[in-house]
Amino acid sequence: MLLIGGSALAAAAVAAFLYWDDASHYESTDDAFIAARQYAITSRVAGYISSVPVTDNQHVASGEVIARIDDRDYQTALEQAQAQVAAANANIKNTEAQKRVQQANVEEAEAQVAQAEANLVFAQQQNDRYQGLVKSGSGTLQEAQQYTSQLHQQQAALNTDQASLTAARRQLDAYDFQIANVEATLKQDQAQLDQAKLNLSYTTMAAAQPGRVVQLSAGDGEYVQAGTNLAMFVPDKLWVTANFKETQLDHMRPGQPVTLTIDAYGGRTIHGHVASVQPGSGTAFSLLPAENATGNYVKIVQRVPVKIELDDVPSDLALGPGMSVVPTVRTNASPSLWESLRNVL
Repeated sequence: MLLIGGSALAAAAVAAFLYWDDASHYESTDDAFIAARQYAITSRVAGYISSVPVTDNQHVASGEVIARIDDRDYQTALEQAQAQVAAANANIKNTEAQKRVQQANVEEAEAQVAQAEANLVFAQQQNDRYQGLVKSGSGTLQEAQQYTSQLHQQQAALNTDQASLTAARRQLDAYDFQIANVEATLKQDQAQLDQAKLNLSYTTMAAAQPGRVVQLSAGDGEYVQAGTNLAMFVPDKLWVTANFKETQLDHMRPGQPVTLTIDAYGGRTIHGHVASVQPGSGTAFSLLPAENATGNYVKIVQRVPVKIELDDVPSDLALGPGMSVVPTVRTNASPSLWESLRNVL
């Protein structure tokens, strides 16, 4: 009888040791939950909602439409902006054509000035020659006066042509200034056109990435202002934040495999791996960190958040932020005694 009792006690001790050795290869906590970067879906323009092709909690693919705003006003604004840009371009082309005509006028005026200068030189030479003839007695005073008059006429003609050339050049400069103004107007109209295109695109709100639409509040026919929340969006990219005791982190490293039990699905398990360990306790980064500089300090084991990324999430599981899980991290890759015995047996 004593032999049987001793054998049972020894077997129990061996089993307890094997259990302890196997458990020492893992760290687990029930202070863990699923997290995600959830964000609000908001309208960027005002208007009446024309359609909401999704339902609450529906999974959507990247680019799938979540809501549409009546775009008729924005389509009209786009057409008006396009017409303004077209008018500005036409104005530029018309002004450039007028500038080319004026450039020809300037060149013609320059030619007239050159001809008038040549005529003036010839008239000056004729006048000088006949003035000399009069002094020598070989010419008449009447002829000398006639050539003097022609000289004055040519000088007046040159002055007139020079004034015309100056006016033509100023008009050419005016066209350059006008073109610069129209080009500035074109840039402004183009900016309005770009904004009109953006506003029209904003009437369609689509998913930027795969995920689920939750807390859907938008409805057909509802008028919304810019910035109104229409729904919340939870991307498919999920992870687990597990708050381990600081005494459990000695052998925990990024990349270690994790088995996670999901409370909401009857203990169903999925797999993941340690992504990172926060360099500090959870309370150290809170809005109001704990103040320990008191006379009655009591030491409490702190908890440190560990980020666990999921490797295989079944498509039939609707996982979301805040759901509880129990992660078990394999912190020792070497086989335990129980695993070694099981492989042998």
